[in-house]
Amino acid sequence: MLAVAVIASGCGSEHSAAPVATAKANTAAQLKQAKAAKAAAAAKVKANELGQIPVLMFHRVIKNPATTDDRTPEQFRADLDRLVRDDYVPITAAEFVTGKIDIPAGKHPVVLTFDDSSPSQLTLDEMGTVKADTAVAILREVAAKHPGFRPVATFYVTRDMFGKTVREEQAQALGWLRDNGFDIGNHTRDHVNLRGRPQKDVEEQIGAIQKQITSLVNVKPITLALPYGNQPTNKEWAMHGKFGDVTYRNSGVFLAGYTPAPSPFSKSFDPMGIPRIRAMDKKGDCVQFCSIAWLDWLNHNPDMRYTSDGDVRTVAYPKFKTPFLRTSFTTWSLPY
Repeated sequence: MLAVAVIASGCGSEHSAAPVATAKANTAAQLKQAKAAKAAAAAKVKANELGQIPVLMFHRVIKNPATTDDRTPEQFRADLDRLVRDDYVPITAAEFVTGKIDIPAGKHPVVLTFDDSSPSQLTLDEMGTVKADTAVAILREVAAKHPGFRPVATFYVTRDMFGKTVREEQAQALGWLRDNGFDIGNHTRDHVNLRGRPQKDVEEQIGAIQKQITSLVNVKPITLALPYGNQPTNKEWAMHGKFGDVTYRNSGVFLAGYTPAPSPFSKSFDPMGIPRIRAMDKKGDCVQFCSIAWLDWLNHNPDMRYTSDGDVRTVAYPKFKTPFLRTSFTTWSLPY
């Protein structure tokens, strides 16, 4: 009787295993089919998420430029209108370095960065309304006219804090940026050249402004823009360090020029030295190395530009580019 019972239970196990195996096979087939459909959709828009991304570097937006880094309100509007026409969608520096590039299929990411926390970038009146013709106001105006063009940017802050010296007013400005989807980055406390400075000084400059930002609005920046684009003697000091009771850990460090940046999914991506492009017209050196010139180049070389597949969970690209994929993103890959 025991033998019969064992045989009977064994037969039952075999019969119950068959539907499970069939279900697994069906699930695998469905997943394969879904991935093939995603790959076909990516191919249709010529997705290339291993392509290059322009990270544009702005400073002041003022009516009477005093330096070549300044843009007039009219020039800044023209810069943004150009990005709209070329199918770019702004993302923040934090989104860029962490690979959270969530934009529609066929569109291209662009990172708008503003150095030095100038009042021309953001000024609020007594009711918290953004002053007209500041960088933030213009960006929001353009975005309102063009749905899908995200009004986001990264502001690299020093202790000047948009011209505010009163702590409460500093908190108002930073809090407004945080609450309206903007990104706050670290630009060192005193905007000093970090090249050649001892580790202690480097960590103080980065850690002190992070402490100030965090104490004002409970935000911990995860990216740093190096003043003058100069890296410290040891590049690691810019990525992580300690000042007093503050520990900072950046996910990306930005330079000052001169090329589009590699995709964060590409082997070429170096988080310790991410290039930016100066926002300038085609004059002098800028005939080749500034924003208008590089945007023209990317338009003429679309296979080199990052084009989204519309799915933040995948990294889509033509199969022959597979050798350039960072191995840490293999599970995300969607070659076609």
